Amino acid sequence: MRPNLLILGGTTEASALARVVAGRDIPAVLSYAGRVDRPKPQPIPTRSGGFGGVAGLRAWLRDNAVTHVVDATHPFAAQMSRNAADACAAEGVPLIALTRPAWDEQPDDRWQRVADIPAAVDALAGPARRVMLAVGRMHLDAFAAQPQHFYLLRLVDAPDAPPPLPDHVAVISRGPFTQAGDRALMQEHAIDLVVSKNAGGTGARAKIDAARALNLPVLMIDRPALPVRPECATPDQVLDWLAHSGVNLGV
Repeated sequence: MRPNLLILGGTTEASALARVVAGRDIPAVLSYAGRVDRPKPQPIPTRSGGFGGVAGLRAWLRDNAVTHVVDATHPFAAQMSRNAADACAAEGVPLIALTRPAWDEQPDDRWQRVADIPAAVDALAGPARRVMLAVGRMHLDAFAAQPQHFYLLRLVDAPDAPPPLPDHVAVISRGPFTQAGDRALMQEHAIDLVVSKNAGGTGARAKIDAARALNLPVLMIDRPALPVRPECATPDQVLDWLAHSGVNLGV
């Protein structure tokens, strides 16, 4: 049996897997959540937008004869990961997560760890600071509760409307970024605090390395709890998982 994959993506890991399965001529569809206006071109068919919860995803798996699902979403896309786990369990479709390792605090880091976005907002109470806010455009409104700060925003796409932050600058740019570039950006805007999700991986860690080099504190938002499922870190490990499931991967 040939596999027919659904890759839940929007990450560099999903794009890397798409290239690998395209090179092996493995049937697959890459699904975007639809939160980025200009997704990267892919060598396999793509779709964009939600499925309509667990029931909608179950129907999509059946209607498209999906044999395996790879959850390569962002580590903070917790609801999609939960829906995928529930839908795959209900339909008997094997599921694996292709995920990036979380960042670990290094000896020279100055991290304050918080559990989630609301806790990060609460932690910003106090005098005005100059904050690099690296949490994505979906969460910007939450930080309106702390309007006293200057916020440096780095976004893949420009927001549809100006964020409700009285004093901010938005830099529209797509990674991966470099430590040297992020150091220069922080120095240009006199940043004294970095707020970041623990996204992990290499593509977004430049700001963490830059903060360490500049001896800046980092307000680090921990990853949400995710369903228990098999996990791997590379596209080759996904292929190994597929091969051990008994499908035919071709030449």
